[in-house]
Amino acid sequence: MVSIDSCLEAIKSDAGQWLDNDRLMSLCREHGYFPEADGALPPARLIGLFMRQIAAGNVPCEAVRLMGEDQFSASGYCQARMRMPLAVIESTARQVSRDLGEAVDAEAEHRWHDHRVLLIDATGFSMPDEPELQAHFGQPGCQKPGCGFPVAHLLLLFNARTGLAVDALTAPLRTHEASLAADVHRGLSAGDLVVGDDSFGSYALFAVLNQQKAFGLFPLHHQRICDFTPHRDFTSPSAREKKKNVPRSRWIKSLGTDDQLVDWLKPHDKPKWMNAQQWKQIPKSLVVREIRRTIQRPGFRPTTLTIATTLLDPLTYPADELMALRIRRWDVETDLRHLKTTMGMDVLHCKTVDGVKKELWIFLLIYNLIRRVMLVAAKRQKVPVSRISFASAMHWLQHAEPGQNLPVLAVVPHRPNRMEPRVLKRRQKDYDHMTRPRSKLREKLRDEIGEISKAQPT
Repeated sequence: MVSIDSCLEAIKSDAGQWLDNDRLMSLCREHGYFPEADGALPPARLIGLFMRQIAAGNVPCEAVRLMGEDQFSASGYCQARMRMPLAVIESTARQVSRDLGEAVDAEAEHRWHDHRVLLIDATGFSMPDEPELQAHFGQPGCQKPGCGFPVAHLLLLFNARTGLAVDALTAPLRTHEASLAADVHRGLSAGDLVVGDDSFGSYALFAVLNQQKAFGLFPLHHQRICDFTPHRDFTSPSAREKKKNVPRSRWIKSLGTDDQLVDWLKPHDKPKWMNAQQWKQIPKSLVVREIRRTIQRPGFRPTTLTIATTLLDPLTYPADELMALRIRRWDVETDLRHLKTTMGMDVLHCKTVDGVKKELWIFLLIYNLIRRVMLVAAKRQKVPVSRISFASAMHWLQHAEPGQNLPVLAVVPHRPNRMEPRVLKRRQKDYDHMTRPRSKLREKLRDEIGEISKAQPT
């Protein structure tokens, strides 16, 4: 188990097992970067400062200059960060994620029926309005050029029990989630269970999971017809005349009320994100379990939910437990809020594509260290890790001295079925939105000032 002191040292003193300078120097040389040749900061020192910068609230580079004992300028630190290969930072962040995960994933309390449960979801983050970032990531279509900011499409994979970030993929804004999910799925371990929303529950993604000997649990896509009638009719995706309002799956067996095994048939057209060779390797049919239940919670209207999963055994995986696991998918929204709101990852500051990705990976590295602190605190305080305050753990890592013992962290109240309106209490400034480029608005302002000057008496 990684100790709290190691986590703290990795941020406070730029040491720790993940910031071994010899290992990082070797990684740099593998990617054609030789820090000793240009007198740059040592890789361990540089990444350590980068971590401290993010942990302190993603402060400007000028503030980082005051954090280290070395004599360097804000510009020198920024340029050294730019020269550091993205692969070195990404490799370090991934290694931290693997080491922290391996330490706790084997524990029974962090598994569900001996499966590692992973929550998958997509989000976005903004960045400076720079030509390179606009060209690579793009911006929302509702905004005119020069009036908005580039936005990245980010797919994240979290451990449902520990909250650790397992994997991340960035892409341009207009990227379908399924194309990213396929790459994430291929990195899973045998026995993993992926839980997400209906956009991930396609035939192709279920097939990719099956190839990795992993499992999926997703709500049934709104365009897929589900019928629990035994021996019902079905239509083949390859048929010339498809029957209307008939499922595209062959009924196999009933497992109980609104619980059945069906044979999903391979669609006729392959997804755009798959090449012909990958599509050819996918089987012509998949056995999938479909379950439907009506969810009733205090204060909420009854909701009927249909899920699809490749966990087929009704004795090992009761339908109600699968449905409860699906409802816990909403925990991923809390994990995303910790990253984007509590840590401030909603808006990144770098002005190049590689710089933005480096910044993102350091955010994820710090996030996982905070999660590690929460896991230790949860064990000591004998509460579920979800009850430990993320902000409390983050503040301790920000301000504690190296070697300081972990104090009792704040515990979040248990508030099941909590219902809050999504509104803003604090009023916004009464300014118009930027609907035209800044240069055009400046011209308009000059014209208005000129007209006022002409109208005034001499």
